[in-house]
Amino acid sequence: MEYEAVIGMEVHVELNTDSKVFCGCSTDFDAPPNTNVCPVCLGMPGVLPVINRMAVEYSVAAGLALGCTISRWSKMDRKNYFYPDLAKNYQISQYDLPLTYDGSLEIEVDGVRKRIGITRAHLEEDTARNTHSLGGGVSGVDFNRSGVALLEIVSEPDIRSAAEAFAYLTALKQILQYLGVSDCNMEEGSLRAEANISLRPVGATEFGTKTEVKNVASFSGTQRAIEYEIARQRAILEEGGAVLQETRGWDADRGVTVSQRSKESAHDYRYFPEPDLVPLAVDEAWEATIRETLPELPQARRDRFMEQYGLPAYDTGVLTADRAMADYFEAVVEAGAEPKQAGNWVMGDLQKLLADGDVPIGECRVEPDGLAAMIGLIDKGVISGKIAKDVLAEMFATGKAPGTVVEQRGLVQISDADELAEVARAVIEANPGPAGDYRGGKKNALGFLVGQMMKATKGKANPKLANELLQHELEKG
Repeated sequence: MEYEAVIGMEVHVELNTDSKVFCGCSTDFDAPPNTNVCPVCLGMPGVLPVINRMAVEYSVAAGLALGCTISRWSKMDRKNYFYPDLAKNYQISQYDLPLTYDGSLEIEVDGVRKRIGITRAHLEEDTARNTHSLGGGVSGVDFNRSGVALLEIVSEPDIRSAAEAFAYLTALKQILQYLGVSDCNMEEGSLRAEANISLRPVGATEFGTKTEVKNVASFSGTQRAIEYEIARQRAILEEGGAVLQETRGWDADRGVTVSQRSKESAHDYRYFPEPDLVPLAVDEAWEATIRETLPELPQARRDRFMEQYGLPAYDTGVLTADRAMADYFEAVVEAGAEPKQAGNWVMGDLQKLLADGDVPIGECRVEPDGLAAMIGLIDKGVISGKIAKDVLAEMFATGKAPGTVVEQRGLVQISDADELAEVARAVIEANPGPAGDYRGGKKNALGFLVGQMMKATKGKANPKLANELLQHELEKG
């Protein structure tokens, strides 16, 4: 029997608010353990939470970007369960009346676009962090994270493969980062993804029994965990067994999922309305104000880059993966650079310098107009593309203008025909073997001789002119 996977994603995203969602404590990730705490986020008796307006606005912005309906009236609820990271034994969340609902997200896999439904995106508080690495069999609880504003985004079970899940998470992360509502740093726990996975016979409409996979530290890990879980469930079904509804953890070292506990249902949490918080009322005017702050989103920007600049799909995908990079690229073009050349330099040499130096593009010393000016020097024949790589490296290290670097280092390209003809003759005389090969019909020998000319001129020779002069000299005799 053939089976198809049915996958839904639950993504928890910490919002970029300076203070927690129900108190004034800082959200600084690097603070010493249990220093950003107060009676509210420690769950002391008798304290009253007060909702963070910015957290609500960030949640609404994310909902709008995902095409969700914004609830005119929603409420907070208590989700009751016991765990050491939950001081008051309940989490303030949303149950039946979420802040945003009924949206969608477009993904692309192997050139095919597909819409994934968004069931809801609701606001809640994060829990504390359990630490099991203290040694001596001792565990600790750090409550700095307790009460940080959290947005839970729940997809419809529209995903059919691990590759689609990876594409969904990537697209969702891009949108959230474009909005600036979260840094989505998985290493710091700012984004945590959980997959609900089940199998059913191809053509069936009923869902199979699902498992939820947690504790995955990366998108690639999520993809691997889903692939493993699909294979595990298929093997069980093909042997006539039954899949158990449970929560499973991902063991990255072994590449397997492991059973953790039976899966809870909504009634197990005994949800009821949070009595200490008034309902949330987002009217049309407030929604419109938030909508006006939304930037151009990644997919729209990709489509525009292809239409406006004539760039291929691959280039637009790379250039728009990060909002700051897309902004930088457009600034280079606005400064006068041809779009394709600008894209090649941003995606290639500049990106490598940024990665090697671990420098965000927003802190890059090469200003967009500086990169455009360097590209202009290439177009004018002042420097070669090879020399430009050295010029860019110095611009990156020092912040100097390209013209200054070229002048100070004497890097102006040699385009004088008489001077280069003399170099060409010297190269031919010094390399009789390759010269003879060329004259004997092995035309690829010309590349070696051009390389020798570049070496002799320390990369300053105009490559096109060097090529022409070498051919001329070789064919003369």
